Amino acid sequence: MRTREVRLVRRPAGTLRPTDLEVVEVDVPRLADGQVLVATSHHSVDAAVRLRMDPVSPPGYLPAFGLGEGIEGLAVGTVLESRAAGFVAGDLVQHARGFREIAVVDATAGALGGAGALTRLDAALAPAEVHLGLLGGTGLTAWSGIVPVARAVEGETVWVSAAAGAVGSVAGQLARSRGCRVVGSAGGPEKVAYLRDELGFDAAFDHREGVAEGLAAAAPDGIDVYFDNVGGGHLVAALDHLRPFGRAALCGAVAGYDGTPAPGIDNLFLATSKNLTLRGFRAGAFAERADEVRVELAALWRAGRMRLDTATYDGLEQAPQAVVDLLTGRTRGKCMVVTG
Repeated sequence: MRTREVRLVRRPAGTLRPTDLEVVEVDVPRLADGQVLVATSHHSVDAAVRLRMDPVSPPGYLPAFGLGEGIEGLAVGTVLESRAAGFVAGDLVQHARGFREIAVVDATAGALGGAGALTRLDAALAPAEVHLGLLGGTGLTAWSGIVPVARAVEGETVWVSAAAGAVGSVAGQLARSRGCRVVGSAGGPEKVAYLRDELGFDAAFDHREGVAEGLAAAAPDGIDVYFDNVGGGHLVAALDHLRPFGRAALCGAVAGYDGTPAPGIDNLFLATSKNLTLRGFRAGAFAERADEVRVELAALWRAGRMRLDTATYDGLEQAPQAVVDLLTGRTRGKCMVVTG
């Protein structure tokens, strides 16, 4: 059997280019005991994939991709054949071997730090694209930052950066569902209007017009929680505006993902002087709560209180461009590649 996969053929020198990736035809490995064969229909495109394209990934993070080897990410598909207990042909599943049309998946592997373990999904609960985004890794990441990490509660003010993206948009809506006042920042007036007019954020501003100024105008009395997807100058502004005993959930630092270090943090002593809590996290640390998260977010989605728009690219050959578009801020909501 043959399939196609996306490979890293050149390590990016700064900004990723579509030609740094290629789509090639390869043999599908033979299925072994404990494995399943999956026809993948929806592939998640996430900014953190860029970190694994450098020669060495950050300490403690997932290993760097090898040159000439296939990349991977979260995905949803249908089991074609199973040699693993608990899975049968026809099952809708989530796995971590995305960016290939047909994947051999080890049913016992704790992929992507635990967040990408092979999981059977309830096809009646939601369609595949909702499972991939809102009810999958995106939702788990957003929930982890807002609930156990930041402990956001009713009446607090929450600022979410990169709020028009997949994780940011869910984090902001989740905070609003819990009675928080939510401020979002994004790049460009169209995204700002989207946050305010379509997602119902209480306030939104364009970070390109000035992060500190925009935050001061949107939250003049300060913030209690910062959900950080950007790092750099955004985190500097958050430290300035967090109230005493405020919390920052450090989810990502996309400002430094293109090989150029993000601006340094020159006001970190504010964490001491204001008794702040800054906690980095990865969704995999909360993987054992994925079923609980899926139930909560599905209920909000069915009630019309949660949405996750999609930026969809048709065909695996569009995957290199999809990754580039995501990293350069050209997409909104959940970016995914559809192959089935």
